[in-house]
Amino acid sequence: MSEPPNENLRRVIRLTREMLALADEGDQHRDDASCGILYGLLRDSAYRVRRVAEEECERHKAAGRWDGE
Repeated sequence: MSEPPNENLRRVIRLTREMLALADEGDQHRDDASCGILYGLLRDSAYRVRRVAEEECERHKAAGRWDGE
């Protein structure tokens, strides 16, 4: 089992994948432009959160606190 901080970072990255999938699905089925704004915001947020989480993973690896891949 991973250390809680590392597992939490992995969970954040998984959540961003779900956010991106939902944004794509929502865009395919939207009825109006305001929904497009919402899904664009969701997509943008997912990319930003993922970038920060990946940077934090790299900091953990550099400090020798990363377990696993």
